[in-house]
Amino acid sequence: MSAAIIEIKNISKSFDSKTVLDQLSWRVEPGKVIGLLGRNGAGKSTLLECMLGLRETDAGAVTLYGEGVDNLSVQTRAKIAYVPQQSDLFEWLTPNQMLDYFKALYPHWNTAKVEALLGRWGFDAAARKKPISQFSGGEKQRLSIIRALAHDPELLILDEPVASLDPVGRREFLRELIDGVIERDTTVIFSTHILSDLERVALDIAFLKDGKIALEGPLDELLETTHRVSGPALAITTFGFGLELGRSNDNAGGTDVIIRASAGEFERLRAAHPGVRIDALSLEDLFVGVTQ
Repeated sequence: MSAAIIEIKNISKSFDSKTVLDQLSWRVEPGKVIGLLGRNGAGKSTLLECMLGLRETDAGAVTLYGEGVDNLSVQTRAKIAYVPQQSDLFEWLTPNQMLDYFKALYPHWNTAKVEALLGRWGFDAAARKKPISQFSGGEKQRLSIIRALAHDPELLILDEPVASLDPVGRREFLRELIDGVIERDTTVIFSTHILSDLERVALDIAFLKDGKIALEGPLDELLETTHRVSGPALAITTFGFGLELGRSNDNAGGTDVIIRASAGEFERLRAAHPGVRIDALSLEDLFVGVTQ
């Protein structure tokens, strides 16, 4: 097992009387590309902020590259990039001024990449001299992404990075993420509600539910080993196999269960209960089944 880039141990976070993170533990190894999924309000942004030391936890500990997030070295900070859900640009500056400011903070600033992205993403010479406050939400998000990618980070944290982008902008960003980031073995955690984007980019998926990582694994493996089992409640209840991830009952005594198990276990279920229906799941089905 590789040394973890991110090590989260039993962190908790509450707001007023609501528990958002509940003794959550998570380990992220180098080179992973992880899609973080959860319902609205599940705590995805809070988790990412606690992970980066941008928000204090009520309990537990987080380390990045072996260092506590409350005391990261300059060298470790230089390895990390973050694109928040809401733009945090210095909007009174122009794009040129903002990028020059951050260039002074990073020893490995990639000027050629910045120039290429500005050109491809519609920031001509005139646009680069306008105050950022005059740009649209999508344009601000593009600038946030350019700033994050500019120093070729080893760890890239993206919180709904395409929320303000149109379909063309999303496609361009995903192409850049695949060709310019993932191919460099960058570790990426990518939170989004657009499941089709995750299917194009993420190699692993993690589901956040009830303050914990409820399910995690390679996307292809999760889809191959997780099925919806439908049939009489008694037959499904008494079989007792696999990991149950979700369940719903109907008024006619039937049950739908989302189960993760081996192919052999599903075959034994078919043989023991021929009337039981077993269906493969899409990522959307899996999302609904795990997070409901």
